[in-house]
Amino acid sequence: MRYTDIIGQDEAKQMVRLAVSEGRIPHALLLTGPEGCGKLPLALALAQTLLCQQPTAEGEPCGHCRNCRMAAQLAHPDLHLTFPIIRRKNAGSAEQVTCDQYVGAWRDMVAASPYVAWDRWLEAMGVENQQPIITVAEANAIISRLSLHASQGGRKVVVVWHAELMNEQAANKLLKTLEEPTPDTHFILTTSQPRRLLETIRSRTQCIALRPLGEQQIADALTARHGLDANTAKMLAHNAEGSYTRACAMLGVEEETAEFFDLFVLIMRKCFQSDVKSMYQWADRIAAWGRERQKAFLAYCQRLVRENFMANFHLDDLTYMNAREADFSTRFARFVNERNVIGFMAQLDDAYREIQQNVNARMVFFDLAMQMALLVRR
Repeated sequence: MRYTDIIGQDEAKQMVRLAVSEGRIPHALLLTGPEGCGKLPLALALAQTLLCQQPTAEGEPCGHCRNCRMAAQLAHPDLHLTFPIIRRKNAGSAEQVTCDQYVGAWRDMVAASPYVAWDRWLEAMGVENQQPIITVAEANAIISRLSLHASQGGRKVVVVWHAELMNEQAANKLLKTLEEPTPDTHFILTTSQPRRLLETIRSRTQCIALRPLGEQQIADALTARHGLDANTAKMLAHNAEGSYTRACAMLGVEEETAEFFDLFVLIMRKCFQSDVKSMYQWADRIAAWGRERQKAFLAYCQRLVRENFMANFHLDDLTYMNAREADFSTRFARFVNERNVIGFMAQLDDAYREIQQNVNARMVFFDLAMQMALLVRR
């Protein structure tokens, strides 16, 4: 991973390059920022730089030495990768499971794109209702590996993805190592939720905060990396809310988005007609989906409500809809107004939260439909 592969974040990149070139890179670094802003790509670029045999005077990895080639493939023996995992069925105690059992799948996922969506990792592990964590067994494995001499005679680097998901035992186990690391050892932790980390962990790291990406940065990256036309890239970038990960996720859901649109149009019509039987059938259909798809649909509904509200102001630069959505909006936008827009968003927020909490989906979506039937007539 090279710094040139990272979208935006010029200030953060300059900070770490300067620290490397001046020989003052901290032994424990915490990269924070919202999902999809580039924390993991920056962590991997820095890891490759620290392992590089011939880094440039500007703090860049050479990209050609044996260490760089191994690090670029996430296969350097002195690069230790730690991430949240689950216990597979019939795999024994959760405390015995380490990242070694999942590292192949994690490498494949990151090799496809270092801008990794959390949902993709859950899908790769086959998560059902488990909560992935970084266990004390993984902390013990890290400590054991760091006690050995570096295989290539240089530095040892530990990259911890989603560090906030270390359980308390694991975090406490790593405290002393973070405080008094072995020589030439560096920890690079990434998190979107730094407050969930133990204060003792945060106090032993130097923090660099990454900002959400700008819409133009995301649009330019989509055009360059995926060959999108400018208008499509602009629409996706606007809806991504500063996350390149989210923008990429939206690329592969054209068919799903079409179904989401049809279901949104259907429920709004049935709500206006007060067709309770059809509203229940609509809820029953969506209840059969998986939880992540239900959440994606609710997020889509929020976006379409927001765009229809903005369409009332006739400011084309502030609305981002495809052709079908825009055509529907010419008839529907007037039903999303200052009297009900906050209510629409609140009901969708409540439904999203309840789906996250595993509340009965049929009840959630039928109640949502009933509430929207009241709002759409205001």
